[in-house]
Amino acid sequence: MGSPEFATKHEQIIQYIEELSVGTRISVRKIAQTLEVSEGTAYRAIKDAEAQGIVSTKERTGTVRVEKEQRQHIDRLTFEEIVKMVDGEVLGGAAGLQKTLNKFVIGAMQVEAMMRYIEPGNLLIVGNRNKAHYSALTLGAGVLITGGFNTTEEVRELADELELPIISSGYDTFTVAALINRAIYDRLIKKQIVLVGDIVRQDMPLAYMRRSDTVEDVLRRIEETNHNRFPVVDDNDKPVGMITTKDLIGAAAGQTVEKIMTRNPLTVTLQASVATAGHLMVWEAIELLPVIDEEGKLSGVISRNDVLKAMQNIQLQPQSGETLENQIWSAFEGNRDEHGQLFYRGVIAAHMSNQVGNLSEGILASLINQVVTRTMKEHRRGDLHIDSSSVYYLAPVEIDDTVDLYPRVIESSRRFCKVEVEVLSGNKRVAQAMITARLFDQP
Repeated sequence: MGSPEFATKHEQIIQYIEELSVGTRISVRKIAQTLEVSEGTAYRAIKDAEAQGIVSTKERTGTVRVEKEQRQHIDRLTFEEIVKMVDGEVLGGAAGLQKTLNKFVIGAMQVEAMMRYIEPGNLLIVGNRNKAHYSALTLGAGVLITGGFNTTEEVRELADELELPIISSGYDTFTVAALINRAIYDRLIKKQIVLVGDIVRQDMPLAYMRRSDTVEDVLRRIEETNHNRFPVVDDNDKPVGMITTKDLIGAAAGQTVEKIMTRNPLTVTLQASVATAGHLMVWEAIELLPVIDEEGKLSGVISRNDVLKAMQNIQLQPQSGETLENQIWSAFEGNRDEHGQLFYRGVIAAHMSNQVGNLSEGILASLINQVVTRTMKEHRRGDLHIDSSSVYYLAPVEIDDTVDLYPRVIESSRRFCKVEVEVLSGNKRVAQAMITARLFDQP
């Protein structure tokens, strides 16, 4: 975007840090002297670099340049995260805390048998068995000692030499394994959430206009790119407007973009979910969203088609972890009655109940929303975002009751739908709902 010669001192420091090799130690004084800036400026830039994940500050080791964590490894845990998770103490190998583990092994067998299961990048969870600690390190694995036990000085020295962490936790083996397993499972669920940063094209030049550009410049850019709308940025590369072909109608060739653009454009960050961006685009009826970075500068754009393709790809991918909503819905399946009407039937399980043993109103509302989503997919491809829902609870539903949910489409257009859902338990109506939702366009 901006030219290097106009970069601020803060940006120059960040760029300098990014060019350092991983493992390089960084200090405020050294940065200030090297780049001839104040220590206050250097300190703020280093803190910003830490927030971006390109440096890490630890006790004893200080601040070092680290590899920025990539989103594709979101299902991997670092040893540093394990330390925090189990309230652990690092006994040795602190330099390797940023390394990731690919699986954990519980050492509940003889050392010789245990070693057959250990590979580089593993984490061995074991008690006070010093021989196992030493052997695991030689095989390239980190060690987590449960029960609050310590290890020998020889093992500590080897851990420091190999830069493989050896951690002590006061928790027992079962608790530690459960904590790590839960963390991995949660991350598998998060991995399924696609962010705006995952779909923004970084391999193509970004087309944008500046406030001082003229209508003639816009027409030339349209011809070059075959695009019909562009974000408008200020001198700091921050979005301040949007310009489309509609804005050009009746405008003089020499008129500036600033005079005819739509001001105060809606934007999203790289960390926003694609679903959130899609909802914003549908709700505001816009086709293109500028994407900004941490400093508010234009980083890219996403179109409605980009969002639709991303959400379709999500549905085609294997699911690695189930959300609570998925688990609840797994008890229900679609059926058709003698008249051919679609309905969904399931049995109320114990985990769906509230404090008095009846079906939780929140769970029922979630089931109704799921029914609406699936019903509309029967009518057309695509996704929807629920705008409002009115649910009337007429009678309680108990554990082990069979529930039928009957949807009926009241109204459906290109961008809007209204669906009524009737909930029956046996022959008794227990709830009635009316849902309105906005629909994504067909790709």
